[in-house]
Amino acid sequence: MTEHLSHYSEYEARTKAIETLLYERGIVNPDAVDRIVQYYESDLGPLNGAKVVARTWVDSAYRDWVARDATAAMASLGYAGEQAHQITAVFNDSKTHHVVVCTLCSCYPWPVLGLPPAWYKSMEYRSRVVADPRGVLRRDFDLDIPDDVDVRVWDSSSEIRYIVIPERPAGTEGWTEEQLITLVTRDAMIGVKKALTPREVAA
Repeated sequence: MTEHLSHYSEYEARTKAIETLLYERGIVNPDAVDRIVQYYESDLGPLNGAKVVARTWVDSAYRDWVARDATAAMASLGYAGEQAHQITAVFNDSKTHHVVVCTLCSCYPWPVLGLPPAWYKSMEYRSRVVADPRGVLRRDFDLDIPDDVDVRVWDSSSEIRYIVIPERPAGTEGWTEEQLITLVTRDAMIGVKKALTPREVAA
């Protein structure tokens, strides 16, 4: 199961080589790893964060709690543990748009966002979004933030992680919490996209 590693970075190549040895010697079962990845990507991940966001949209008391102490508010829904010991929520509105990055590595609130996407971990994103957040959002994510909206970049670390609470889309008055969950994407909770509109969901 030897693989040519020249197209990987030094650290990626080392990781891949160790992974291959673990598989070949039967220490790690690839199927088990796939199940764990799927669990974090689908079950444990972004759906949890979407539930948090939807709850803030319909429950003002919960929204206030998330603003004061997101870690405790999320733990009340069962989203706690490793990578969630200190989470701060930042709220998008008509005047401010927040975006999250980890400039040192890829610190990320796994229990509410799942596994970090490859682009989030890339050196290109980590360096460029700090220097030119509007440009990165426009060029890489097709998100054009108006000039009169302040763009703030938050740097996650091992000490503190962030989740963006996107604005509730117009036209969702009267929607249930379960319906609102379908509008919330992982990228909206990182801040590189907005929440989906009812029209986008219908399409």
